[in-house]
Amino acid sequence: MKKVLIIEDDPQIAKIERDYLTINNFEAEIAQTGEEGIKMALSNHYDLIILDLMLPGTDGFGVCSKLRETLDIPIIMVTAKQEDIDTIKGLNMGADDYITKPFSPNVLVAHVKANIAQYDRLKEAGGVKSSEITVGHIRIHTDSRRVFVNNEEVEVKNKEYELLLFLIKNKDLVFSRETLYERVWGMDALGDNVTVAVHINRLREKIEDEPSQPKHIQTVRGAGYRFVV
Repeated sequence: MKKVLIIEDDPQIAKIERDYLTINNFEAEIAQTGEEGIKMALSNHYDLIILDLMLPGTDGFGVCSKLRETLDIPIIMVTAKQEDIDTIKGLNMGADDYITKPFSPNVLVAHVKANIAQYDRLKEAGGVKSSEITVGHIRIHTDSRRVFVNNEEVEVKNKEYELLLFLIKNKDLVFSRETLYERVWGMDALGDNVTVAVHINRLREKIEDEPSQPKHIQTVRGAGYRFVV
């Protein structure tokens, strides 16, 4: 049974999230502060973390940044704020996905299922296929999920790695943001374009010589993105 940590200071919302996850055959535990969430996440095994942005003490941004120092499991950030800047900041801190309040509990469960399933598929694929993929100056060790650019290792987060691997395996093909979200995050985009764009920009910062003029992860105006060797 997959295990989920809910870091949420509103007891009613946390209970609803836990109940819906339990109904869908997940084991769920609750932390009501950022500090408690960090302690539980680092001392127990979880398959995914649901992280509220507005927490007392250490907020969701701080919690996400701290957890990403050691954990690569999916993190879904939950926010009541509508501004894109908060979404972008959360994704830049290492969150894999986000949901804006108010949301249907069934939508939350769908995000949880999709993120865990995609994470498991990528880990399994890394164990059975070639342990190394080399494209130009980029080298990926799929068994250890490590990425090297010009023979120097670069740190990539979970979804950055999955997105890069997908684009490289499908080089020269153009994918819309919606298709990338569906293929990498594992569910329909539901009108969201921010998540993919942020992860694309983060990848460009790490693998491109000139991120503002990318040679590899190219934008195809009106269509999406493609990886070019």
